[in-house]
Amino acid sequence: MTSVDTRAVVDLLGALAYAELTAFDRLAEDARLAPTLAGRAALARMAAAEIGHHDRLAQRLTELGTEPATAMAPFTAALDAFHEQTRPGNWLEGLVKAYVGDGLATDFYREVAAFLPDPDRDLVLEVLADTGHAEFAVREVRAAIAADRTVAGRLSLWARRLVGEAITQSQAVIAEHDQLALLLTAGTGNLAGVARLIERLTAAHTERMRVLGLRG
Repeated sequence: MTSVDTRAVVDLLGALAYAELTAFDRLAEDARLAPTLAGRAALARMAAAEIGHHDRLAQRLTELGTEPATAMAPFTAALDAFHEQTRPGNWLEGLVKAYVGDGLATDFYREVAAFLPDPDRDLVLEVLADTGHAEFAVREVRAAIAADRTVAGRLSLWARRLVGEAITQSQAVIAEHDQLALLLTAGTGNLAGVARLIERLTAAHTERMRVLGLRG
């Protein structure tokens, strides 16, 4: 593997650390929308896992000689804007956002992690491991659709909006951070490699929508 600029690693870990921190906030907030105590407890446990992931990333940033807050700061505006523009209105929208929106981001981070040397590659893959949210979201959404078929149409529209906003914000982040852009282009090799990466992300998203019972 070719040498990777430490600044690119710090940028990636900083972005991911803030993503995990906001995931904790959102899961804790969404837990209060749960229609059952079991659902509330499930999301609370997932939120606890996310803050654990954040702490692991913050620890690694410190090891790299970077203050975690400093590494996260350049990414707060874009991620906050995305979450503000895609605030779920109910329990099911929150589940779809976590499964579809976060799923797309997770796929992207996994792709980029392949370009990193150890131990950072393994760390990124570790913190991206599913905390049980995917299975939980699928079960809850499919049950809701089975009970009321009109739910599928509304959630499909919501999911498409989420993906559009996620792509827009991702493009902005990469465009504003040269080291991340260089890491991506160097890792994929060329524009054809970037195109194949996008195809893989699109295919994974389509499959995720199918599993939920929604139209892509």
